[in-house]
Amino acid sequence: MKVALLSIGDELLIGKTVNTNASWLGEHLSTIGFDIHCVETISDNREQIISSLNRLIPENNAVIITGGLGPTNDDITKHVLCELFNTELEFNQQAYDGMAKYVLARNQEINENNKTQAQFPKAAKLIPNPCGTASGMWFEKNGTVVISLPGVPHEMKAIMTESGIPWLKAKFELPAIYHRHVLVSNITESKLAETIADWEAQLPPQIHLAYLPSPGYVKLRMTCTAGNEAEAHRLVENEEQKLRAIINPFIWGFDDDTIESVVGKLLAKYGETVSTAESCTGGNISKMITSISGSSAYYYGSIISYDNSVKIKQLNVNPNDIERVGVVSEEVVKTMSSEVRKKIGTTYGIATSGIAGPTGGTAEKPVGTVWIAVASEQNIVTQKFMLGKERDTNIEKATVYALRMLQQLILNEHNATV
Repeated sequence: MKVALLSIGDELLIGKTVNTNASWLGEHLSTIGFDIHCVETISDNREQIISSLNRLIPENNAVIITGGLGPTNDDITKHVLCELFNTELEFNQQAYDGMAKYVLARNQEINENNKTQAQFPKAAKLIPNPCGTASGMWFEKNGTVVISLPGVPHEMKAIMTESGIPWLKAKFELPAIYHRHVLVSNITESKLAETIADWEAQLPPQIHLAYLPSPGYVKLRMTCTAGNEAEAHRLVENEEQKLRAIINPFIWGFDDDTIESVVGKLLAKYGETVSTAESCTGGNISKMITSISGSSAYYYGSIISYDNSVKIKQLNVNPNDIERVGVVSEEVVKTMSSEVRKKIGTTYGIATSGIAGPTGGTAEKPVGTVWIAVASEQNIVTQKFMLGKERDTNIEKATVYALRMLQQLILNEHNATV
């Protein structure tokens, strides 16, 4: 079952707005059994819309359009679809009621622009919008479904979640597809591919493997297409067991896990706590830890020791160590991690010191050099990382590596596994 995604909007083409709609739709439609045939982005232009749809409709079982359904003059999608499907607009009470409910609930007045959104194509089926004023539209032509949705991401997601996806599942006989993500770190993508090459070569034909690199880790996605859901799960679970036997030390999570959520669950499970002493990451580790609801149970606080004076005065880093080996060194992060743990009173302490870039590097310590330490009462583990030249990516990677080191130390001290 092939589906095409058509995103309409000049703002997408000039880079002012990131097209998150296409990625969300691609993920959720592929999960229910559609093959994403193509993703196109075009301007708010009548000729381009007609040209794209005349080409995409015969090639696909469904075409999903986002954008151009607002109340202003530059939103032309509805009018072009009327032309394409040889229909006309008429007042639609359901569309009006949905729009009015949304507007009045926000203590706003219904203006003429709002009223135009109650004009709806005769040939279309209305898809309710629980989060906005523009209803979605469902057309059918020669067996192909064409769905037109607002471009506002939260509106699009709500419409598809509540109506669009259930209607598509009812309309088409879709295969059973199961995705399983294995999250891997501490090994490069190329080394990972080499390590699991023999396992990958023997995968059954129903399973497709994809490597999805992210800053600090790699997602291995197994996608299985089978006659039914139970069979798809069985095939993937069998191969996952083989994979775990090969790369288990590198696995830190699965599917929608995040490293901060995985670490948080471990700390909560064992009744333990963490604090951070951050230099090059500038508080990003703390930000990620506290992004998890309930983190107050295990996260106590941080010392953002960006300047050397803070490292010395607040974390008791020896000035002689800074003079002798530099602030980006194993000696310094070891002290930082143990001192922040003791000062704040937590089970674990994390410390980072590095050169995030793009300036500040030397021949001995180029941009991207980062030292990380994680301390407990019994142990201190340290590791040096050589990252890249992109500041934001270096901070993101260092954050992932630091939390991964904490996860490993917790597991080791409790003789546990992922």
